[in-house]
Amino acid sequence: MTILGLDTSNYRTSIALVSEEKGILMNYREMLPVLPGERGLRQSDAVFSHIKQISGAEEMIRKAEHGPISAVAASVAPRDGAESYMPVFQVGASFGKLFAAAAGIPFIPTTHQRGHLEAAKATTVLAEADDYLALHLSGGTTDLLDVRNGKITQIGGSMDLHAGQLVDRTGVTMGLSFPAGPELELLAKNGHSVGRLGCSMEHGDLQCHLSGAESQIQRWLASGDGMSKEDIAREVYDFLARTIARMITAGSQKTGQKDVLITGGVASSALLRELITIRISSLRFPIRPVFGMPEMSGDNAVGVALFGLRTIRNNLNRQEQGGKYGC
Repeated sequence: MTILGLDTSNYRTSIALVSEEKGILMNYREMLPVLPGERGLRQSDAVFSHIKQISGAEEMIRKAEHGPISAVAASVAPRDGAESYMPVFQVGASFGKLFAAAAGIPFIPTTHQRGHLEAAKATTVLAEADDYLALHLSGGTTDLLDVRNGKITQIGGSMDLHAGQLVDRTGVTMGLSFPAGPELELLAKNGHSVGRLGCSMEHGDLQCHLSGAESQIQRWLASGDGMSKEDIAREVYDFLARTIARMITAGSQKTGQKDVLITGGVASSALLRELITIRISSLRFPIRPVFGMPEMSGDNAVGVALFGLRTIRNNLNRQEQGGKYGC
């Protein structure tokens, strides 16, 4: 059984083929083009880029050694919930529905966030888990999630900026390319931090504010008061690690969950993973941070395809081939 997965996010065009027997057969990912100095794309420009880039995977699909495709899965919205919508996801959804209809196979809608969780946990101790705490860190999300029996409930997160926005805005102001994470991390590895940015938390540490830190960082960069770019970058990662550790601890205390899956593009940073792990350990609270493979933490369609595979299995077991598929 082979599933085709599609994910057209704000940052990347992603197409994957996942086989029940052979695992990942194809994982095509291409960043959306962003002009130098820009901090992202308008939805209309992103949609156009996806339409151009999605055809780039055609040759890869042809070369991938796969049998008949059993179903198509696509992220159709950012998160679960009827109110969650973003135009970019309609590109992958539309292509997926057309392909499925032409091939006479099921189309399985899911969400970008579910795809992240599935991909990140696939190669970890949580691969088969249905209950865990999760933190989704990206340019569009900083969500603290309680996952139980496959149901996702947001219990906390950022009240303003997202973690990825803080990283990207800092990096772009420094003259780095967008998205700025990889280059900012390189600077941070050579920097020193002393905790100059204070955490701003609410609701028992379940929610945070990041905009105040971003304002202070912009003042540092504008003033040229002697702080090096390396030290500023290190302060960003130190600040994020302290904020994340407090949210995770509060989430664990509220839910009783001890395993926390940390995913999203920001979570692919090796430095941030190290700082989060050290910080949680220092708090002496029984929490186990779990990180997926770095390439499975950023935007990708592998998790979407894995969700489709699980859905097909469940539906086959219930012999509801003609019923409604989806999350």
